[in-house]
Amino acid sequence: MTETAVSQPHINKLARQLKALANPKRLQMFNLLVEGVHCNCELGEALAMPPNLISHHMNILRDLGLVDVQRDEVDARWVYFSINEAALAELNHTFGAFFDANRIQPRRPSCGPQGSVVPIRDVAVG
Repeated sequence: MTETAVSQPHINKLARQLKALANPKRLQMFNLLVEGVHCNCELGEALAMPPNLISHHMNILRDLGLVDVQRDEVDARWVYFSINEAALAELNHTFGAFFDANRIQPRRPSCGPQGSVVPIRDVAVG
């Protein structure tokens, strides 16, 4: 594996995270959480969604480690969500590494019509 390659475990994790964030409602929730901690009711109000759907989507983000949850110390019925900053930093790093244009390498196919053609500049004369 080259220095710029992204490992298979990182690719698998990135795919799961991107799949979760590809859902428009989850992406909107994540966007709201970037602005700061939100409770279930605030997210529901901002997105016009019932609490059970907010919980469903937040559980998916939480299971991936992208979102942290904290229950109120006085009244455990209140749940507060926030961005897991370490997970976001890792996602940014992996995303940036995967989509880094410097990873693009020159390559000639080894099969098909182009695989058997050798450009004149590659043929040794002499």
